[in-house]
Formats: sequence, structure tokens, C-alpha cells
Amino acid sequence: MTTEGPRAVSPSEPLRPEPLPSQPVPSGPVSSAESAAGAVAAATAFGLGLHHVQLASPPGEEEVCRGFYVGVLGMTEVDKPPELAARGGLWVRADALEIHLGVEQDFRPALKAHPGILVADLDALAERLTAHGVAVTWDDAFPGYRRFYAADCHRNRLEFLTPRTG
Repeated sequence: MTTEGPRAVSPSEPLRPEPLPSQPVPSGPVSSAESAAGAVAAATAFGLGLHHVQLASPPGEEEVCRGFYVGVLGMTEVDKPPELAARGGLWVRADALEIHLGVEQDFRPALKAHPGILVADLDALAERLTAHGVAVTWDDAFPGYRRFYAADCHRNRLEFLTPRTG
């Protein structure tokens, strides 16, 4: 019995997914301004979405993570399944965001890689972080968005952004 895998695609061949019935596939790249305006980048037959983002933390630092993600950001801790709880770490959730903090024995903070977290009230979040001693670095280099960077309790980079209005 043989099973046929996905068709190989050459690097020069553009990937164009089959459109879903009600969503045409764009003919080219979507600009950041179009993205900020809610333009659909592509529709796949898979229904892709994001369940969570995983960030690393050092062993035994769950309380420190809890202090930042629950205490400062106001997220809620999520009970990990028993088979995963033994590994340590912390899962948190708020609004449409879920972050898993996984223990890494040889921990190094993510100084470049980062989640881009959408925020409804960016200024209020910046004020809250600043009030808790977290440095906020504003960056205007992303067309269509207001954004800033901050580091979590273990220096993992976080980006917080909101579409520009008007």
C-alpha cells in the first residue's frame, strides 16, 4: 500500500493555496497597512490558526513567571494536563491569547524572536508595565501599527501592538 504525500514545490514556484469558497486568495503580498485594516492574507484548506505561543523559562522559576504574567499582565493561570505538569512551567491565558512557559534546562532568553501580541489599549498597557518597573521601548517602524517592545521577567522579548486608526 502506498500513500501519496504532498506534491514537491520548487523554490521558485509560488505557493498559492486553494481558496475557500467565500475567500479569494490575494494575487500578491499583503502590505502591513492592509493587514492592519483586517485584510485576509491567504485562505487555506487547513483552517490555520494560533492556539498558543511557547516561551522558555529557567527551571524552578514558575513563581517569578506567575508574578509577571498573572500579576503584571493580568492573565489567568491555566491548569496544565497532569502528564505535562510534571515537566514544570506555567500556562496563562487572557482574552484571545494563550502563552505556555516551558522549562528549558539550558535557558537563554529570546532576545530577537518574540510573539507579536495584539492589544486593544496599548497606552494603558505601556503605563501598567512602566508602573511595575518594566521598560517599554516604542518603535514606529511597522507601517499601519503602533507598537512597543518589553522584556518579560526572564528577558524574553515581547512585542505589543495595535493597528493605527485614522
